[in-house]
Amino acid sequence: MSFTAAVRSVLTQYVGFSGRARRSEYWWFFLFSVLVNIVTTILDTTLGTTFDDSSNGVIGLVVSLALFLPGLAVAVRRLHDTDRSGWWILIGLIPIIGWIVLLVFYVQNGTAGPNSFGPDPKDVAGFGPAV
Repeated sequence: MSFTAAVRSVLTQYVGFSGRARRSEYWWFFLFSVLVNIVTTILDTTLGTTFDDSSNGVIGLVVSLALFLPGLAVAVRRLHDTDRSGWWILIGLIPIIGWIVLLVFYVQNGTAGPNSFGPDPKDVAGFGPAV
C-alpha cells in the first residue's frame, strides 16, 4: 500500500472503528501525522501563533484535534488485524510498558485469512492471503 493510498484510506474511514487495517496503512498514516505535526509546528512558530514560549500553537492544536479520531480509528483497526479487541489500546495509558506492548502489537503481522473482526485486508478479490 502506498503512502497516498494509506492516508486516503484512513481519512475516508474517518471514524470507522470496525474492520481491519494492514500494517502499512497504520504506519503510513503515522508518518503522515508526524510530518503534518512538524509542518504545523513550523507554521505556528513562523506566524507567532504559539502558546507562551512553547512550540505548540493554534494551528497545531486544530490539526491535532482533526487527526485524533482517524488516528484512534486506524489504531483500533490495526489491533483488529492482529485479532485483538480495540480495547487493548487502553494499555497505552500505562507509561512505557503499555507503549511497548502496543508497539509490539502494531508491528506484528495480521491474522492470515478472516478473523472475528472481518476479512483479511491482504486478501485480494477473495483469492486467499497474499504472500
